Amino acid sequence: FVSVNPLHVKRSKELDDNSPTKNDVKDAKVIAQLVKDGRYAEPTIPRGIYAELRVAKKLRDLLNVDLQVVQGQVHNWLDRYFPEFLTVFKSWEGKAAIHFLKLEALPHELVKYTDEELLLSLRQVVKRSIGLKKIRALKEAANRSIGIRQGAAMAKLELRALLEKYDFIQMKFEEIDHQLDQLLDHIPGVTQML
Repeated sequence: FVSVNPLHVKRSKELDDNSPTKNDVKDAKVIAQLVKDGRYAEPTIPRGIYAELRVAKKLRDLLNVDLQVVQGQVHNWLDRYFPEFLTVFKSWEGKAAIHFLKLEALPHELVKYTDEELLLSLRQVVKRSIGLKKIRALKEAANRSIGIRQGAAMAKLELRALLEKYDFIQMKFEEIDHQLDQLLDHIPGVTQML
């Protein structure tokens, strides 16, 4: 099997009759002429570890796309229900920020928690860097929030689903990275380059 670049096909068919028209007969003729002239590429099909690496890269690229979609959906959720959240946290993807999102409390519900309850809950996940000052800032932002309050039950379900998707994608990234490390260990000379 050989492959012919579609751009070459397009440009070559205009050389014959100076017409950009397209039909199957004309395309087949142009492709056959390019193959006859030796203007084609022979695809290389990787084998062994290299085949595994190729599939892993494709899978990682697909996960990246999924991650970007979920990130956008969480941003959309925050824009609708708690737009002030990102004034307190630089990113919603930090451990503390995700923990507060997993409480599934809309801003008007978050202010009902005491500072100590939130801190105690947070300390189970994050041991340092977040304290009462950040919690008070979050509650102040929640208190003045202009987020939507209607549809609260489904909003919480939506957020839970998005965060579960996010966690699943992160878990798959770790799994793939672990597999990639194992594959790379079997390629001679790669560990010295890294």
